[in-house]
Amino acid sequence: MSKPNLRLAFAGTPELAATTLEALLERSRHTVTRVYTQPDRHAGRGRRLATSMVKQLALKHDLEIFQPETTAEIDPENDLSKVDVLIVVAYGMLLPEKILNRPTYGCINVHTSLLPRWRGAAPIQRAIQWGDTETGITIMQIDAGLDTGPILAQVKCSIRPDDTAGSLHNRLATLGGACLLETLDKMTTYDIKPVPQDNSLATYARKISKAEADLDWSLSAIELERTIRAFNPSPVTHTKLNGFKLRIWQAKIVDKSTDDPPGTVIACHKSGIDVATGKGILRLLKIQPPGKRILNSTEFLNGRPDFVTGVTGRSP
Repeated sequence: MSKPNLRLAFAGTPELAATTLEALLERSRHTVTRVYTQPDRHAGRGRRLATSMVKQLALKHDLEIFQPETTAEIDPENDLSKVDVLIVVAYGMLLPEKILNRPTYGCINVHTSLLPRWRGAAPIQRAIQWGDTETGITIMQIDAGLDTGPILAQVKCSIRPDDTAGSLHNRLATLGGACLLETLDKMTTYDIKPVPQDNSLATYARKISKAEADLDWSLSAIELERTIRAFNPSPVTHTKLNGFKLRIWQAKIVDKSTDDPPGTVIACHKSGIDVATGKGILRLLKIQPPGKRILNSTEFLNGRPDFVTGVTGRSP
């Protein structure tokens, strides 16, 4: 007996969601009937009106697009009652309970953590920042809570020692699309048993703020290195050293101790710029002065000889 094809609606906004939608459109037998995404916003230095990556993809495939400003505008005509599943991926708006119950099989979410760990807005960044060695994808039935619904499927993904939020995001996006396709196929044969989350194990991945990106040198070198990777490519950590404002894109931990005060530049050489932290030394490898491109440490030092004034260790 042939398996039924599902009628799907999709709600999402950024690159993660676009990757998932692309998997549905190119590799699934199911039909996406409508797409919801955030309204076009003014962005960048020129404040040009920008469309979401999901909208750009939907336009290429001639899909019906909705961009409600508020939850009240999401489905005023009750059209979601005509679809089997609404798939939500980083949509940017919490759906009211009346919307969750309209599709035949409700709404499901593709979440980039192994729930109940890292519920919330920034699971990828927080997993790296806190030193997790493993994360993954959770396909979850959405309920009225914040990432609290029963789990339909999970797949694990290792976090590498050099992973940034960007590199981990890309692997999870690919993994999420594949996991979603498998989950949808199982839904058509009722081969899924939702598993309630253990709320006692829940952690919260609060939204990343720009203030957090200002490096606190009283933290340990380990904590700072994780934060730099977690905030790459956005919002990118920054600091002020020797009078220079810098964005920090890459760093490594130096296996040495120092008695210098945190935030002190203690050496500048071809391998990097060594800075004292609350515990240990952090070597800056890739930095970016205001309005300039990203530079390795040697490029920066060659163009800024005044940066090393007063620094004890000027050479390897």
